[in-house]
Amino acid sequence: MAATTADRRTMERDGNIQTLGVKAATLIPAGVIVSKDTSGRAVNGTATVDDVVLGVSREIADNSGGADNAIKATIQKGVFCFANSPAGDLIVAADIGLNCYVVDNQTVAKTSATNTRPVAGKVFDVGAEGVWVEFI
Repeated sequence: MAATTADRRTMERDGNIQTLGVKAATLIPAGVIVSKDTSGRAVNGTATVDDVVLGVSREIADNSGGADNAIKATIQKGVFCFANSPAGDLIVAADIGLNCYVVDNQTVAKTSATNTRPVAGKVFDVGAEGVWVEFI
């Protein structure tokens, strides 16, 4: 296509919110880490290294009785607070700015457990309430 010399209407989308079809027989609660599996379907965040973390579910996506992609999950990027992994994988203030890793749909850890966990996002802050994770 050749370059234009006329004004054009350029479509726009909010880059912080997306929707994705949910895997069959899956319930994604509101406010949890959401990943994309290798088939491109929304699933709960788990320690599955091949999954790609997308963000946090804005509302419940209950596809527990449906086929693949029967419903869509609404996923948001931003900074959200999650549970900190215990003891040896505990995230501390020195980890701010570094990657953290998915343990489950509500917990993050300092390490990938020898490359078995996907990156959740960057550690934004750490406090008594948990780990603030930036999903990009």
